[in-house]
Amino acid sequence: MEQGTLLSELPAMRILENEHRYLASLMNDWHSIVLDFQNDRYTIEPAKSQFARLRGLLSDFKSPLRKHFHKEEAYFFQRLGKKIGYDQGPIVSIEQEHEEILAYLDHFLHYANGEFTLEEMRVLSRDAGEAFEILTVHFVKEETVLFPMTGQVMKLTEQEQLNKELYTLIVE
Repeated sequence: MEQGTLLSELPAMRILENEHRYLASLMNDWHSIVLDFQNDRYTIEPAKSQFARLRGLLSDFKSPLRKHFHKEEAYFFQRLGKKIGYDQGPIVSIEQEHEEILAYLDHFLHYANGEFTLEEMRVLSRDAGEAFEILTVHFVKEETVLFPMTGQVMKLTEQEQLNKELYTLIVE
């Protein structure tokens, strides 16, 4: 898939895909810092400033991510779940991933205030790395499993209503 190319033909799914692309671009900003920590590329002073930058980027990232997750859970999963079920299957695992991703980010942000050694910063940055890894696979699962189901199981009128519900911003 080419960078920026959207897979879905359905307008509602294109909204979510666009949000994935936006969130992925934000993720790349902070993931490079995580990789530098994991690969021991910092000495203590640059590490302190980059760790503070990482904390700020992750704090800023949470708001659009939460809004995106809310839109999926409140509208998309609700409508799709009526067609394919909620009790088991892909929606359950995707919602669990939402919780897991937010837990990693919240854990990092909770503990990342204060003065740390280089090793402590490297260890703490692992939470952000885990969130990145899960989110990357998560987006692919949604786009290749859940999004295509929408066109198969939802009537056109349901798709149009979903498009109206999802047509909101995740940024301020």
